[in-house]
Amino acid sequence: MSPRARARVLLVGYGSAGRGIHAPLLARAGAAPSVVVTSSPARVAQVHADLPGALVVPTLEGALAGGGLDLAVIASPSGVHAANALACLAAGVPVVVDKPLATTATGARTVVAAARDAQVPLTVFQNRRWDAEHRTLAGLLATGDDGPIGAVHRFERRWERWRPVPKDRWRENAPAAEGGGILLDLGSHLVDSAVDLFGPVSSLYAELAARSTPAEDEIFLALQHVGGVHSHLGASSLAAAPGPRTRVLGSRAAYVVTTFESEAHAFGGFDDLPGHTGWLVTGSERHPVPTAEGGHGDYYPAVLNALAHRGFQARQAALPVDPLGAVHVLAVLDAARVSAAERRVVPLAGAV
Repeated sequence: MSPRARARVLLVGYGSAGRGIHAPLLARAGAAPSVVVTSSPARVAQVHADLPGALVVPTLEGALAGGGLDLAVIASPSGVHAANALACLAAGVPVVVDKPLATTATGARTVVAAARDAQVPLTVFQNRRWDAEHRTLAGLLATGDDGPIGAVHRFERRWERWRPVPKDRWRENAPAAEGGGILLDLGSHLVDSAVDLFGPVSSLYAELAARSTPAEDEIFLALQHVGGVHSHLGASSLAAAPGPRTRVLGSRAAYVVTTFESEAHAFGGFDDLPGHTGWLVTGSERHPVPTAEGGHGDYYPAVLNALAHRGFQARQAALPVDPLGAVHVLAVLDAARVSAAERRVVPLAGAV
């Protein structure tokens, strides 16, 4: 694909992820979806309204049969991510899969192996790496133990919501085996953030609960990273008083973020200042941290630039997210289920 040519993009799914996240980001990158897969009459109407030039096809098989595609973006329910990705790879179409890559690490390894064997580029949409808090924290950590935080010993991140009445959609209604629940949804983001910042996980302890939905609506993971950092990650749909979003404890200072998007919180005194994200805190003193440059809009330009390279290895290496990292994330989530069921610390063999 020429970097100057308009990419012909297939978008699989036009629900909250496809319509609300991927389609706008693709349009910003100059690659609005040319073909959309959806069989819902209501969503077909939405595609026609939002993307007047797009072709709407009811099945993935029908869309792939048309050929001429430069990229497929999988935004279908999590339970069919792997199957959808495998179909696109078999057709020779480069793929972006919304997280999670599959529902298990075994499924994810199958997809990665298929991409390698077919020599077709594959990446994963881990968009939360482009959040302001993540970019800003990564910048602070890039200075190492001599930086403002010092040597980090604990990373905490929470994704807590007050939703006593679950939403009526597949993510809340589906069992875990079909991709439902917040372990695969929010847990994928939380673990990816921890691994991206502090490296692979060597062992973990987890507590999981399903209080209002068939799959998990409350999770807690304590991760031991190979490098020595401990990550405490939590998500809940039943937190009437959500805790601070991010807290990083180091030998020199802590980095604290209390607010996150539109989620309710009780930390108004710590609201971020314009142009800043989070605070460096030492006891009673705190200083705002300037927000690092970038954002979610950087993801698809990076994908399109990668696909402009020649050769599978060069294209794959230039993609913004290594799919092997997604395999490791799912290995962590698989181990979390074992840990919660058996109430024990579970070791992870290898980095991926």
